[in-house]
Amino acid sequence: MAKTEQGGYVVYSVSATTNGSGDATAYTDDPVFGEVESIAYVKTDYANGVDFTITGETTGLSLWTDTDVNASETVFPRVVANLNTDGSALTTHAPIVLAGERVKVVVAQGGATKSGTFRIIVKR
Repeated sequence: MAKTEQGGYVVYSVSATTNGSGDATAYTDDPVFGEVESIAYVKTDYANGVDFTITGETTGLSLWTDTDVNASETVFPRVVANLNTDGSALTTHAPIVLAGERVKVVVAQGGATKSGTFRIIVKR
């Protein structure tokens, strides 16, 4: 797992290798501080139909959940914004901000002893 920084962005690379049951859990090495701009799944050799859930380790804040994935893909996680006076949902979206927690990647149905990489791009 690696971290690189450039131009106000930090890229966290998380590799997750499954056990004999096709499951894995992996984390960023360091706590994440900032707006999660994108998450890319880079397929290495997970079985087709792999499932994954990516969250903040401490808060459980959902960053990305996907099922039956067969190929590499990228998402740009956002949440629905809320009105600051009463908490009602707005029609705009806001980036997800993490403040000092690792990103947790949980993989299921990935095939026995298979691997994949998740690249998490964070704006500081």
